[in-house]
Amino acid sequence: MIGSREFWVFVGVGGVATGAHYALLVALVQIFHAEPTLASTAGFVLGAVINYILNYRITFRSTRAHASAVPRFIAAAASGMLLNALLVALGVHGLRVHYLVAQVVSTTIVLFWNFAINKYWTFSGPLPCPPVKH
Repeated sequence: MIGSREFWVFVGVGGVATGAHYALLVALVQIFHAEPTLASTAGFVLGAVINYILNYRITFRSTRAHASAVPRFIAAAASGMLLNALLVALGVHGLRVHYLVAQVVSTTIVLFWNFAINKYWTFSGPLPCPPVKH
């Protein structure tokens, strides 16, 4: 998994989406004084849109129809967003670390979750039918 081409392309694509996520997070916290967990969640949504487009086309080269892939991606992204929010909230409010430290730790953990769920569920092609025995 980690040594695969798909994983490293996923990391590169994720870097673009993560840059957008962090830019929105920092802007919302520093300029608009938003609560860090909510700002992180807004950034996550922006990153998810970028991730869908790039991962569908580049990383996984999916052949799954968008009508099937989009609902799966939304469910997968929602699970990653929930995990991200929980980890950031734990870091900021529980462990009292700086919001960016909490976000970096969360990003690292959520990366592996998102890769696995997107590779094996969201963007996987339809399973082949078993051979029919006559």
